Formats: sequence, structure tokens, C-alpha cells
Amino acid sequence: MSLLNEILSFNQSFVEEKQYEPYITTKYPNKRVVVLSCMDTRLVELLPKAMNLRNGDVKIVKSAGAIVNHPFGGIMRSLLVAVYELQADEVYIIGHYDCGMSAVDPDVMIGHMLERGIKQETIDTVNYSAGDLRDWLRGFGDIATSVLKSVELVRQHPLMPKGVPVHGLIIDPGTGRLDVVSDGNQHL
Repeated sequence: MSLLNEILSFNQSFVEEKQYEPYITTKYPNKRVVVLSCMDTRLVELLPKAMNLRNGDVKIVKSAGAIVNHPFGGIMRSLLVAVYELQADEVYIIGHYDCGMSAVDPDVMIGHMLERGIKQETIDTVNYSAGDLRDWLRGFGDIATSVLKSVELVRQHPLMPKGVPVHGLIIDPGTGRLDVVSDGNQHL
């Protein structure tokens, strides 16, 4: 049985047995917060537990490295939608120690693309039309610096209303300890 079939089989039972009922909530976050975190598998359950968050408490946006890499990209749009349309009053950008993005080597990743059938011509076209592909794929060296860079991009965004605290934190993926890099309340 494929993983998709396993998921669909489980889902059928989940719905038939009404196991969804404990998770019923509205589209508005109870704690009026939007969190941008990394997509790291260690954070799926740990991050909400470490922050005392339950289903329905916050909006969660995920990206590799918890990075906002473009002021008018999908991550920034999601944060703005959360603030303007879904009643989020605070933004938390939460990176983590031992992040895989800190070790991403764009040349190695492009090599993996080529190995999996992406043509060099396609890579050249993307590089030419979208800007420096290697720069776009590059990871970061220091997590605190990376979190602060994203915090500042969001905080200074021309469409982010003044008065919305934008916090920067780093979570330890082993223990759940949160370290504050930037308290957004001090910048209001």
C-alpha cells in the first residue's frame, strides 16, 4: 500500500469516527498571533507545546529556515493576510538551532537537481530570468542574524501597520527552550 493510500484509509476512519471534533475552531486565531517557523520536522509538535499553543490559537506559516526572503513573496503575503484579514495582532518569527538551512550549499543543491533530471539549460534560464539562483538557494551562517534579518524585513515592510509587534525567537529543537532575539514590544 502506498503512503497516499495509507493516509486516505486513515482519513476515512478519522472522518467516519468524528475524530476531528476536538479540533473544531474558527479561522481566527484565539491568541491573535501569527507565527513564522521553519518547516523542520522536529518542530511540528514541539513548537506549539513549547509555546503553550493549542489548535485554533495561532496562524502558523512555515518556510525553510523561517526566512522571509522577498518583501513581496508568498511568506510576507501570508503574514499580511493574517494581520489584516484574520485578526492577528502580533508576529513571531521563530528560527531554530541546528537548522538545515544553515548548511545548504547552493552548488550541491543544483548538483542534486541535475542528478534528478533538471536540465542545465533550465537552471541557466532560471538563473538568467529570476536573478542569482545560487544566492536564492543559499542558506545562512548564523541563525540569530537570519532571524533578525527577517524580523527587520517584516517590521519595516511598507504594508505592515506600525504598532504590530514583530518578535524574533530561536527554539532549541531538542528541549523546546525559546531564546528571544528581538522583543517586538520594545520597537513600538
